[in-house]
Amino acid sequence: MPRCPSSPVHARECTDAAAGYDSAVPKRGSAHLLLLHGEESFLVDEEARATVQEWRRELVSDFGYDQLDPQGLSAGQLRDALLQGPFLDPYRVVVARNILPRRADSLAPAFELVPETTRAVLTVAGRLNPSSKLVKAINSAGGTVTQHTAMRPRAVQEWTVKRARALGLPPAVGAQVARMVRPDLGVIDSELRKLAAYQAGGNRLDEGAVRELVVADRQEDIFRLTDNLLPHPTPEAWRVVRQLVDREQPTLIAYRLARHLSLVLEARARQDRGEPLSAAQAEMSEHPFVVQKAYDAARQTTPEHLEGGLRALLTYEWEVKSGQIDAEWGLFNTLATF
Repeated sequence: MPRCPSSPVHARECTDAAAGYDSAVPKRGSAHLLLLHGEESFLVDEEARATVQEWRRELVSDFGYDQLDPQGLSAGQLRDALLQGPFLDPYRVVVARNILPRRADSLAPAFELVPETTRAVLTVAGRLNPSSKLVKAINSAGGTVTQHTAMRPRAVQEWTVKRARALGLPPAVGAQVARMVRPDLGVIDSELRKLAAYQAGGNRLDEGAVRELVVADRQEDIFRLTDNLLPHPTPEAWRVVRQLVDREQPTLIAYRLARHLSLVLEARARQDRGEPLSAAQAEMSEHPFVVQKAYDAARQTTPEHLEGGLRALLTYEWEVKSGQIDAEWGLFNTLATF
């Protein structure tokens, strides 16, 4: 029985054909080993996330899932994880994400013998050559190696329109976003999801609304603003806010800041649970770089501080909409309370 594609978009197409197929234990020669690499990191991460989610459905305990930290990972450590037998589960899932290309070949010896009760997903933060020892080792073990190459501009536009349609957005919205946002699939996906949430809330999504909501290339400003607001506002924070206010509505700035602070709060919760950055990047839907920035910001503050900031922004939004305060003056006043 061929393995269904890992991508959520394509996996549904073969669901009926796979009905009744026992996926609990990989058959000999099946693609129970998956190596993903390439310049298009968003597609690498997306396929890895979808594959792990699919495989974890059959697990009945946490013992069956092993997330390895790629930093300092050796072939011996990876081999031990691969050879370990399942305890309560029908198989084990071993995951190592964001392996540096220069360290990939050193892991090849770990795949000399992989039991059929182990499923493994490895991602490399970059492109591997076809002559790579790790690529050859995965192929020799009966696994699958997938390279996600960088998309050309036209392909990015087509991908954006298809992703918009998959999220329930009109194709025209996808085309407009493709023109406004830099060709980064992670950024594009984030903007499309924001528009889909806006539309799902009963709001009309016309061309003007898209222009107002899409951030384009200003995400870096929110990162700078957050870095200078936490743990307490610095003089640079006010310069960043002034630059932003000169370009867009204060309420939109507050919305984007609240969205990022929510992500920082989630990152802090994961840190408190001892979860490494690589695991969060694999499980969270945002682009890995955005998650990294949230992790960096989370180390500088506390959950209570973040929750207080989110409450202040919520109060600001209500007071502006009810006409109690001026939007620009209120934004500066709200940020001063951080």
